[in-house]
Amino acid sequence: MLGNFTYCNPTKLYFGKDALDGLNEELPKYGKNVLLVYGGGSIKKNGIYDKVVAILKANGKNIFEDAGVMPNPTSDKLNEGVERAKKAKADFILAVGGGSVCDYAKAVSVSVHCNDDPWEKYFIRFEEPSCNIIPVGCVLTMVGTGSEMNGGSVITNHSQKLKIGHVFGENVFPKFSVLNPEFTYTLPKYQMVSGIYDIMSHILEQYFSGEDDNTSDYIMEGLLRSLVHSANIAVKNPNDYEARSNIMWIATWALNTLVAKGKTTDWEVHMLGQAVGAHTDATHGMTLAAVSMPYYRYIMPYGLKKFARYAVNVWGVNPDGKTEQQTAEQGLAAMESWMKSVGLVMNITELGATEQMLDGITESTLIMDGGYKVLNKTEIRSIYQQSL
Repeated sequence: MLGNFTYCNPTKLYFGKDALDGLNEELPKYGKNVLLVYGGGSIKKNGIYDKVVAILKANGKNIFEDAGVMPNPTSDKLNEGVERAKKAKADFILAVGGGSVCDYAKAVSVSVHCNDDPWEKYFIRFEEPSCNIIPVGCVLTMVGTGSEMNGGSVITNHSQKLKIGHVFGENVFPKFSVLNPEFTYTLPKYQMVSGIYDIMSHILEQYFSGEDDNTSDYIMEGLLRSLVHSANIAVKNPNDYEARSNIMWIATWALNTLVAKGKTTDWEVHMLGQAVGAHTDATHGMTLAAVSMPYYRYIMPYGLKKFARYAVNVWGVNPDGKTEQQTAEQGLAAMESWMKSVGLVMNITELGATEQMLDGITESTLIMDGGYKVLNKTEIRSIYQQSL
């Protein structure tokens, strides 16, 4: 049964080759002082920085920069960003980059006027903002996280060996996002493939939960089939506009909260992957890929019907003459084969994890209760052992 829910997504999207023109429509709505947030400087090499700055200046904005946002934004960097925003008296934050830059911008937006320690308030106690929030806009240069159209923000605390995400309410969603698939062309293949699996994992976290045969499941199966098709093309030809635009659009719909409606949602793969990332600083999508197969094979018996459906409807497994379990196993085998074919990392050893680190990684792993099986710490460690 599809239960009661409320759905609202206030983010406005500008999509396509001319999407950056949307800045001219949006920027006049906000104050003069803009904090321009970006990562390691790739946007200066590919020309996106110059284009954005020109539009900001044409709209009479005072530009203050917060560069150097890392792939796994830290609590220390968050504190630095808060000070930069305060000094700039920022009226608006414009994030130009991938999901980490967007995540970070949202974290800064709710922290500038916060009277508490932001890490403790938002990422330990999971409280909502009770202060003024600086509005955020995003110009996307990498796809995967869906951060351009949701309230999610993931921050890493190195001293506590924790990587934690907070899904904020709609008041923290970006006011608008600019999605030009061509802006993703210069991304290294490793990062592109990592983002592709992040998208897949977002969909699977929501798909493998609940027993209801609801509309969300059908939507997600279609998204998954489209993702696999487009990923196969993009891996061979990264400049295929149709494939890259489809991947970008799938990423947005995978995590803009729509397909979660009517689902309990799992998110344990993300907790496993984020714990690995907290200890190794490895690329997010690759940490998810490295733990996924051991996790899904372990929980498959607890959601066998859905895993068999997944095999048939996503991977084209013919169920004739097979038991439900055989069908489900063949589906996971097809998924694993595809993951290898596109170049995903399939073990945490390659990401820098060692046997000696497993106790610490296990301790850092949050336990979720929305999937088919609520794990205990012993089971979590066993999954990590199989992921080595």
